[in-house]
Amino acid sequence: MITEWETKRLLIRHFNIDDGPYILRQLNEDSFIQNIADKNIRTLSDAEDYLRTRLLANYRVNGHGLNQVLLKDSGQPIGMCGLVKRSELTHPDLGYAFLPEFWGKGYALESSEQVLKSAVTEFGYKSILGIVLPNNLNSNILLKRLGFTLQGKVELFQTVNNLYQYDVAASCTDQNDL
Repeated sequence: MITEWETKRLLIRHFNIDDGPYILRQLNEDSFIQNIADKNIRTLSDAEDYLRTRLLANYRVNGHGLNQVLLKDSGQPIGMCGLVKRSELTHPDLGYAFLPEFWGKGYALESSEQVLKSAVTEFGYKSILGIVLPNNLNSNILLKRLGFTLQGKVELFQTVNNLYQYDVAASCTDQNDL
């Protein structure tokens, strides 16, 4: 199992317990709470528990999960991106969140492209979902740019979301195009 990927500007790696300070900050950003959920992570200890019981556990159970995204040049953590397997959904979904000061720089696109590539080449997935609030315009645009198509709506965690789907066969004729 590959645990680290490199793109032109980014390092994408599995989280570890030392990433608690980043998790604490990201999960308490207003944008995260509004667009994803309030995970009630308020202390460093809460963040470390979240890492152990959710993020690190996903690697053991599914072989993948959300990953830490860092700037390659400095090693600064800027976001998270990866595949989330939810019992409520038929396929894994692409998840991502970035600290606000790193929005609009193409990092979500760059890391998501790498995650989709590994979803196909490492895990053999043929279909990936994307779940996003209808009013989160930037994320709706990003999913479309990545080749996802809107399938309709889905209620998840008491919220109605847009449901997108990425099909490998429909998105490219050659897996190397990812």
